Amino acid sequence: MDLRKLKTLIDLVQNSGISELEISEGEEKIRIAKNLGAPAQATTYMVGAPAAPLMHAAPMSAPVAAAVAPAAPAEPEGHAVKSPMVGTFYRSGSPGAPAFAEVGQTVKAGDTLCIIEAMKLMNEIEADASGVIKVVLVENGQPVEYGQTLFIIG
Repeated sequence: MDLRKLKTLIDLVQNSGISELEISEGEEKIRIAKNLGAPAQATTYMVGAPAAPLMHAAPMSAPVAAAVAPAAPAEPEGHAVKSPMVGTFYRSGSPGAPAFAEVGQTVKAGDTLCIIEAMKLMNEIEADASGVIKVVLVENGQPVEYGQTLFIIG
């Protein structure tokens, strides 16, 4: 299953009243549950099934839900610089070159922070705010999604 679909499904569970989501696509099976602190009625949606959810009477215990979906870490406070596209994240212009931006470095709006390679094109990503780089949230050479936070500027 593609990472974008998975993120969408996680957001669906977090932002809705459902406590569990289970999807089967061919041989792949994904189950997402959130911990509500008390047993809840499970709702299952199946890909390719009718739009109505299948309701099950068996309650799910809270410890199992906690083991399936751990809490997401909190993002540091400050201005988030987000990826404007899907691609591969690079901290420098070439291998072995110093990074465009390091934690603790002061940047001005318009300074180059990184490069995102998309469809064989190298796109310079610039700071859209001035401040100090607090956190770099992506490792060099890692794929990034549209809207994913890359840097926090404080």
